[in-house]
Amino acid sequence: MSVVHQLSPGWLLDHLSFINNINYQLHQHHEPCLTSFGNSTTFIAFDSTSKPDYDDRGNSEVFIQKYVFRSELFNVTKPYITPAVHKECQQRNEKEDPMSGVKEENFNSIIGKKRKRCVVFNQGELDAMEYHTKIRGLILDGSSELIQEGLKSGFLHPLSEKWNKCSEPITLPLDTCNLSELCAMAKHLPSLNEMELQALQLTEEDMSVTEQDLFSRIVENNSSFTKIITLMGQKYLVPPKSSFLLSDISCMHPLLNCRKTYDVIVIDPPWQNKSVKRSNRYSYLSPLQIKEILIPKLAAPNCLVITWVTNRQKHLRFVKEELYPSWSVEVVAEWHWVKITNSGEFVFPLDSPHKKPYEGLVLGRVREKTAVSLRSADVKVLPIPDHKLIVSVPCTLHSHKPPLAEVLKDYVKPDGECLELFARNLQPGWTSWGNEVLKFQHMDYFVALESRS
Repeated sequence: MSVVHQLSPGWLLDHLSFINNINYQLHQHHEPCLTSFGNSTTFIAFDSTSKPDYDDRGNSEVFIQKYVFRSELFNVTKPYITPAVHKECQQRNEKEDPMSGVKEENFNSIIGKKRKRCVVFNQGELDAMEYHTKIRGLILDGSSELIQEGLKSGFLHPLSEKWNKCSEPITLPLDTCNLSELCAMAKHLPSLNEMELQALQLTEEDMSVTEQDLFSRIVENNSSFTKIITLMGQKYLVPPKSSFLLSDISCMHPLLNCRKTYDVIVIDPPWQNKSVKRSNRYSYLSPLQIKEILIPKLAAPNCLVITWVTNRQKHLRFVKEELYPSWSVEVVAEWHWVKITNSGEFVFPLDSPHKKPYEGLVLGRVREKTAVSLRSADVKVLPIPDHKLIVSVPCTLHSHKPPLAEVLKDYVKPDGECLELFARNLQPGWTSWGNEVLKFQHMDYFVALESRS
């Protein structure tokens, strides 16, 4: 269970627990089943079986290897910027008057005398301050209530001196297989855009598939155990009952060709911002490109569409006023993800003018073309409440969002089909798509526990 506490303001989540509750068990035969295909790049799918000791082909023993996510990747013991430092910097360097749209900055000249310079806020900054003023009380009061409950139950712990001293910089794994670049190259394969193939099943038998097969079809693990695939020497864990498509946005046709519609679609677009534009590490999409995603073809009737947005009001307005209307999606609620440390502090000061400790989610329903409602179909689904909070300790990996499956279960029909777009990880019961869809499934992010037979 990822929900630690559920109160009227929202939910306190345990992201790490959610990952480790996935059945990351790999069943391997004692004799390795590897096949060489010369110099060509291949994917190796290892056998998985539900029998505890021996398979049905002979006397080869089966070893069960369990994996857990690296817990240190959720060790956020201190705020990224402490409130004391933030306050000191504010008092020393800046006096702001949001109402006038002008701020005064103190700076030292060459001869050591202090001078003042007036800087006019741009419209984006003014909009952000106005929005923050509206939701500040909601974030502060709701988060405090959930955090206090987490401290009482022992899920959150006050920062001890010992913990503070023991915290060390985390060495992140190096994924030498650049998935996004690989997808960009794959879209130029001559026959890729002409194929319409069945989903590729990771079956109980050992199997290998070429990279062209992977990019041209959805890959499914319908078994009850984890499989491993190897891509350019890098190993990735594929959890049970999960499926994915690794592709560029221009090669989404396998997702459309399967002619399946979804009851929940979660979208985490690579929004354009200043830091992304300055960095070559992350690609981004323009609003027009995001708008062109064929959500109407992927969405089932009454589909719940959830879009992650940054704190730029330009993006929030675009989703509400342009993106959702173009998809025939009606906005029904706006939620916030609040990021805290292991001791319950905001990861950034709440009133920081630069980075906030929260991000937004816009929830909407696909508008029905007919008058048929959920109730008439005898499906009991609660109305979606507005202004709910999802509070959790964030993963230190960039853009590893918290799981939404458990907080959404009351608002979608049972056994509904779920899809995540621009995903970077897999989860059971979901189809995931993106050009980095396997990123956080890399085996270096996991620890192998003692194996048994």
